[in-house]
Amino acid sequence: MPLPTSAEAPPRAASPSNQNTLSDPATTAATPIANSYSLPDLVCFAHLHWDFVWQRPQHLLSRFAQQGRVFYIEEPFVHPDQVEPHLEIKDRQNGLKVVVAHLPTGLDEASTNQIQQELLKRYFADNAIEEYMFWYYTPMALDKSRDFQPVLTVYDCMDELANFKFAPPRLRQLEQELFQKADLVFTGGQSLYEAKSKQHADAHAFPSSIDKDHFGLARTEMPEPQDQASIPHPRVGFYGVVDERLDIELLGQLAAAHPEWHFVIIGPVVKIDHNTLPRTANIHYLGGKDYKELPAYIHGWDVATLLFADNESTKFISPTKTPEYLAGGKPVVSTPIRDVVRPYGELNLVHIAANAEDFAKGITAALKQTEDADWQQRVDEYLGTISWDLTWQAMVDLMQQKVVANRTGSQGTNQ
Repeated sequence: MPLPTSAEAPPRAASPSNQNTLSDPATTAATPIANSYSLPDLVCFAHLHWDFVWQRPQHLLSRFAQQGRVFYIEEPFVHPDQVEPHLEIKDRQNGLKVVVAHLPTGLDEASTNQIQQELLKRYFADNAIEEYMFWYYTPMALDKSRDFQPVLTVYDCMDELANFKFAPPRLRQLEQELFQKADLVFTGGQSLYEAKSKQHADAHAFPSSIDKDHFGLARTEMPEPQDQASIPHPRVGFYGVVDERLDIELLGQLAAAHPEWHFVIIGPVVKIDHNTLPRTANIHYLGGKDYKELPAYIHGWDVATLLFADNESTKFISPTKTPEYLAGGKPVVSTPIRDVVRPYGELNLVHIAANAEDFAKGITAALKQTEDADWQQRVDEYLGTISWDLTWQAMVDLMQQKVVANRTGSQGTNQ
C-alpha cells in the first residue's frame, strides 16, 4: 500500500515532497561537523527516497554519516515480474548507504514485510551491524522491523502523515505502537510538537532549519535560469509540490486580479488533476528543479510566497521554505499556517494573509520591502539563531543521554 507524501517528502512512484522539489547534488552535502559524538550505527526507516529530494532527513542524516555508519532503508521496489528477493546497496555522501529491497510482484503485505525483515537480518549479520539505533520517519516500517532489538529508538515525526491524501488506514494504529517503542520523539514543527507531546513523555520540537549559505547565494549575482529569463517582472514565486496543499483557488484569484504580476510556480504536479490548475498568461509552471538550482530562481523573484490551503493536510506543516526564502533575501507572503505565524508573522518577518484581497495587499507591501534595511537586519538576526548543525547537535545530545541511561539501566525505556 503506498504511503502518503510528507509535507516535506515522497514515496517512490507517488507524489514528491511539499518542501524542496529537488534532487541532491553532492556539492550540497552537510558542512563538516566540528563536534564528535559516540553513538551506535544509525538505521533509518523512511518512506522518503534519498535521491529524490534534499530536505530534513538528508540534512540530518548526512551529518550523522560524518561521525558514524548510517543505513537508510527505503520502501521496497516491486518488479513487474518474478525476481529473487535481494537488497540493493547504494553508497551516498560520507559513506551513507541507501538500502532498497527488490521484490517480485504478487506478494501480500505480510509476505512483503517478512521477506524484507529476513533480508535485513542477513544484511545486519554480514555487515557486523550489532549495536544500532533505529530512526523512523514512518510508523508503517514497524511491520518489517518489529523483531529487531535497537539500543535506542527515535521517531522523527516530520508531518501528520495520517492527514495526507491516500494515507494507509493502519497508520494511526502503528503510530501508537511506535510511541510505545520510541525512547525519543522529535517533531518537525511547534504545532506538531503540541500534538505529539500529549502522546509521548519525551517529545522535543525541532522545527525546520536552514542551509543559510546555500540559499544566501540568491543574494549574489547569479545567471538567470533559461526558463525564467523571459518572464516579466514583478515576479511572485513559489517552490514546492503542487498538490492538495497548494491553494490553487487563491493562486487563480490573485493572477486574475493582478495581470501585472507574474506567478512563477516551481515543482511537480501530483495527486491532483492538471486540468484543475488555473491557466492564465501570468502563471508560469516550470516543473521541479534541483536543490542546487533553487537560489538562482529565487534570485530572480521579487516576492516569495507560501500559497498553502487551509485543510487537514496543512494543519501541522512547518515549511522549510520559509527560512530558505528569507535567507535568499526575499520578502515573503504566507497564508496563516500556524508554524509560519509563529514565529515569523509574530516577529513581523513575513506578511500573513488569509484571503486573496489581503494576500494582494501583502504582495504590494512586500514589493517595497527589499528597500527596508531594518527588516533585512532583523531577518538575518533571526536566521543566525537556527541552523541544521545546531538542530543536529541538540538531537545528538538527547540521544547520547538516552543511550547512556538505557545501557546503565538508570532509567527505564519506553520499549
